[in-house]
This record gives sequence, structure tokens and C-alpha cells, in this order.
Amino acid sequence: MARRFGSAMISKTDSTRLIYAIGYIRVKGCKGQDGDSFSQFVPESAMERERAQRSGLYTGATMSTHGDTPNRSRSKAMQERAERYFPGGVNSPVRAFRAVGGEPPFVERADGAWLTDADGNRYIDYFGSWGPMILGHAFPPVVEAIERTARNSASFGASTAAEADLAERVSACYPVLEKMRFVSSGTEATMSAIRLARAATGRKVIVKFEGCYHGHADGLLVKAGSGVATFGIPGSAGVPEEIAGLTLALPYNDLAAVEAAFAVHPGAIAAVILEPVVGNAGCIAPADGYLGGLRAITAREGALLIVDEVMTGFRVALGGACERYGIDADLVTLGKIVGGGLPVGVFGGKRQFMDMLAPLGPVYQAGTLSGNPLAMAAGIATVRYLQEHAEPVYPQLEATAQAVFEGVAAEAAKAGVAMTLNRVGSMGTWFFTPGPVRNYDEAATSDTERFGRFHRAMLER
Repeated sequence: MARRFGSAMISKTDSTRLIYAIGYIRVKGCKGQDGDSFSQFVPESAMERERAQRSGLYTGATMSTHGDTPNRSRSKAMQERAERYFPGGVNSPVRAFRAVGGEPPFVERADGAWLTDADGNRYIDYFGSWGPMILGHAFPPVVEAIERTARNSASFGASTAAEADLAERVSACYPVLEKMRFVSSGTEATMSAIRLARAATGRKVIVKFEGCYHGHADGLLVKAGSGVATFGIPGSAGVPEEIAGLTLALPYNDLAAVEAAFAVHPGAIAAVILEPVVGNAGCIAPADGYLGGLRAITAREGALLIVDEVMTGFRVALGGACERYGIDADLVTLGKIVGGGLPVGVFGGKRQFMDMLAPLGPVYQAGTLSGNPLAMAAGIATVRYLQEHAEPVYPQLEATAQAVFEGVAAEAAKAGVAMTLNRVGSMGTWFFTPGPVRNYDEAATSDTERFGRFHRAMLER
């Protein structure tokens, strides 16, 4: 089955105002999937994939020439209508394009690597619904699984065999997940993991890292204080200082800062939570020895290590960052790909911690739609395909991502544009700064106005 694998877009919230990667690229005048200049980036057939890999995917500039400004009158009207009902006209702030400017298209349908908006404009999709669409939109096995399951009802409010079916597959990819719980979002997963960590340790303080996003729970919407000895301050209106004060926000890739935090707050830190590859502030890879150092420090200090793989899970490897970097996490959170595009989150880990959850233990967590049968069906179809086709999928995803990211960076270099490329697998970011970019502060030096112009221009091509 010839499909287009993967996505490249990383950032999530307007609050970071950093890098979004490409987003959409419009294909002007494209009537079919083979007639555009991007075909070598998303090969359509096995023969084309093989030919592209033999020749080297990036062979020079492949961007289509600038054409007429696309008509987005219907999208504009839909945005105006939506603004009457939703704050900013959206149900998630990033969709408003406030960080990059321009008018966001309203998507009507998608297939494979292609999006079509309400005005009939077609785009190559490089963000894949922010990650879940690793196998492409409307992937037939996923669509068929959802349709088949929906005929029996969309929800029961009772247990189904599909929950254990998906859990078995997830655990095979993530051996550290000895037990797990399905929830309905990544935010719910990280919030629950932190509650569990506090109960397991009897401590209150959480360490997170600047630029890492773990959902919009109050205790995680926190900005850094003035130093490692200073507790965080609210990163959003409505977050009480008392809650923000239980979180330490430290610089990423800085083990000395973590050591200092534990020294200043002995016996108080319940857990360290991090994105093993930062995504929300743009793609930032862990420095050599960083993840292992965090594991050593937390183990020594009696704190839990929570690895948030909502973004990296099943993406940077079949077993995510835990597999790629050999992380021995206490708890792991997952989302996006594991649900095949439907709302799913997972938190899980070592049995001794997970058995503290109700009904076995004192930590309460519940959800009416947890383990929803439609989400389980989509997740099973997606993870099964990745397991059974890992050999072609992940090398092709790596090669395609390399071609796209390095291709754009090469063109920027030719044009004399200061740019730093960070990439881990299919995750990557073009930072409009000379670099390097190893943490949030360095990411923040990126020229976001220039990136906004780039983003808008790509939508016109």
C-alpha cells in the first residue's frame, strides 16, 4: 500500500511564539498527486521511493514558483462566523495563526499527505494534525476500524476487550509500561502522572524545563523564576501563585541546574518531567549524557522521572524516545499517534506506581470516555501497522524528513539567510538564528518576524 508517512511540524502553543516548522504548503494549480514539484519529498509509489533514495532525496530547489494569491474567501467567512461562538474563533489557540500572522485556512478534507481547504486550495501537510497522522490522513485501515466499531456504538461506559488489545501493543513497544491507563488527552495524562508521582513520594514539588509543554494543567503552565532556588511563577492568568509555587522551571540540557535544585530543595522534589526531545519551543535534542544524567539524579534523590512522549511517542522510533535513547523512565505519558487521530492519552509505567491508582490504591483518577472504543480501534489499527511495517516506515520517514529539512536549510544558506536546523527523526525546526539552539533561551533568539513572513509566503506557493 503506497502511503505518505510522517509529519514535520512541532510547536504547539502561541505562548512560545517560536517555530512552527512549515505548516501547510499550498500546491498551486495541482490537479493530481503526481503533478507538483514536491513529489520527490513524498514519493507516491514504491518505485519512486526507491529511485529517490538511490539518487538522494534532496537534489536542489523544489519549491514551486510564486503564483497568484489563493482565494480564501470561504475560509475567511468561516473564521468570522466562528469568532461569534469561540474565543478568537478557535478551540485551540495555535489555530488562530496569531504567532505567524495571516489568515488560517479552514480545512474541509484530507487524504494521505494532502489537505484541501474550504476554498478548494490544496496543500502538502507537514504537521499531520500536530503528530497523529504518521501514516497519512484517512489511512484506510484506520478508517475501516472506526467505521466497523461505530456500528456497535460509539461509547458504552463499560470495559471492552479493545482496551487490553491496544495496551498489549503499546506495552510491546514500551516495555517500561508494565501497567497503564487510557485517558482522553495528553494534558490529562501528564496531570495524572504528576498526581501519582506526588502520592508515590509523599512530596509536592515538580521540576519541569523551560520550553517543554506538558498540557494546560495549572501546575504546568509555569514560567521560570529568577534562578534554580526560586519557584516558578504563573505562566497564564488564572493560575494561582500557590500552585505555580510548587513547580521549578529549569533550563533544558543543564544537569548542573538540576543538581542545584535538588541541593536547595532536599527531600521536596517528587518528580522531574520533561519532553525527551523538546518540541514546543522548536525541536531541541538532548545533549549527550543529559537523559542518563537525569535518570541518575532522580534515582539517587528518590524522585520519579516522568518522560512525556505525547509528541515523540511512536515517532522518533517505534518505541519512541525511550527506545531511541534507552531511557529507564518511572512513568511515561503518550498521546497523538497512539490514538490514530482520535482523542487518546496514556500514562503508565512501573507496576509499583501504577498499582497505587484506584480501585487498587488511594490515588483517584477516572474518565467517562477513557478507553473509548472508537479511539481504541483507531489506535490498534495505527500501532499494528507501525509494528508490522516498522522496517519500511521508519527508514522512509527518516529519509523524507532529512530531505525536507536539509533541503530548506540548504536553500537558506544559498540565499544568505541565517538559519539553524535542529532535527531528530521526523521532528525538526528551522530556527532563524545563527545558533546553536540547545535550550529555550537560545531558541528565543530566533527571528520570529522573519519566520512569520516565511510561513505566510509558503502558504501562497
